[in-house]
Amino acid sequence: MRDRIPTPSPPAPSRRRVLRGGIALGAAGAAALTASGCGSTLAQGFTGGAPSPSRLNFWNPFTGGDGERMLAMQDAYRAAHRSTELKSATFLWGNPYYTKLTLSTLGDRPPQVAVVHLSKLPTLAEAGLLTELRTDDLARHGLTEDKFDARPWRKSQFGGAPHAVPLDTHPFVLFFRTDIAEKAGLLDGQGQLVDVDGPDAFIDALRAAKEVTGAWGGSIASVKEASMQFRLFWSLYRQVGGGDLVADQGKRVVVDTAAAAEALAYIRRLSQEKVIPANTDGKGAITLLTTGKAGFLMDGVWQALAVRSAKVKFDMRPLPRIFKDAPYACAADSHALVLPKAPDEKAQRLDLSLGFIASMLHSSKLWAEGGHVPAWLPTQRSRAYKELVPQSHYATAADGAVYDPAAWYGGAGSTMQNVVGDAVTSVFTGETSPTAGAARLRRDLRTLASRPAPV
Repeated sequence: MRDRIPTPSPPAPSRRRVLRGGIALGAAGAAALTASGCGSTLAQGFTGGAPSPSRLNFWNPFTGGDGERMLAMQDAYRAAHRSTELKSATFLWGNPYYTKLTLSTLGDRPPQVAVVHLSKLPTLAEAGLLTELRTDDLARHGLTEDKFDARPWRKSQFGGAPHAVPLDTHPFVLFFRTDIAEKAGLLDGQGQLVDVDGPDAFIDALRAAKEVTGAWGGSIASVKEASMQFRLFWSLYRQVGGGDLVADQGKRVVVDTAAAAEALAYIRRLSQEKVIPANTDGKGAITLLTTGKAGFLMDGVWQALAVRSAKVKFDMRPLPRIFKDAPYACAADSHALVLPKAPDEKAQRLDLSLGFIASMLHSSKLWAEGGHVPAWLPTQRSRAYKELVPQSHYATAADGAVYDPAAWYGGAGSTMQNVVGDAVTSVFTGETSPTAGAARLRRDLRTLASRPAPV
């Protein structure tokens, strides 16, 4: 009797195959909901509807002022392309948006075009969720490298090829009340802010503003907004000469704890010398500036509209160069337009998609009015943009933009920002020493790095 040859076991399904199966079931359920009249924007995004060569589905996470400008940019496209049926959907910003985008792509029902943060691009591209863009296809629509700001263009590359088309850079900057700065003797003969670079010069400026306000010199969100503390730390850490926090797509922690401790020591000094409050949330930090209880605010450029709406005299400039031993750096990110990987070329609608992206870039002046520095050089170098105040006053901050470290748990609105930001806040408030804060930061990052990527 011959020995029976054992039947080989089928290979274990990959995480992606399991997710695809789950998405197929979810899409079927969404289709049933739509058929019963209970479909939502999300359900329609997953099911996609009947394929049409003239339909273009576009997803973005923009609300508020950014959302209004994005809608106006889409209206401009519709007016010039009446034969195209543009379907736009807006989702909750942050991880919820990226989860929906990931699952729809794994389920073979992605939009043709979507907005992503470039800090998220390495993870999305490595997971095979984005269409690689060929330079000849981009050139056919006028999207050539020479027309883009160098830093966001480089960040749009993955594996030596473009995977996104950058729309802007939005850096972490310094807002200041010009009326308070004038009373504090901080404006020069041309009405510009005097040099506040250097660790002592910046604190001296905050102290002078405090004498005018009678309350605080400056403000920054430190409560319920760890991401802002992350941006402050990431800027100063890179200014002091620190390198990446993690490597190998987040699998290995390489943070320089000495550089981290030095950056944290300065952050602690800001609150210890009582020039910046240590118990303010995001809205509170802006309110301190707009009500005249603080002369300075450290925040993202996207808050320009919120400050302007208060109808106060203010200006903006790049974040000060606190440490001068390394190249200038400030935390930043970029919005970019991508083509999520479609199941086939017909669904991808390449030229329709790239034509839409080109139209968005041609509306960059409108987008820049919301505070973002345009990545599209024909707009950034135009007279119209240079006359846009205060937006053009901090455009050079984009030259020092440092993006979040590449990791599946990193990027805009991420777990990394929250974990690092919480550690920074504990130092800012005096709960933890700078040395202990650097050690905590390294320990918490190692915990994140030990977890497997979900896709």
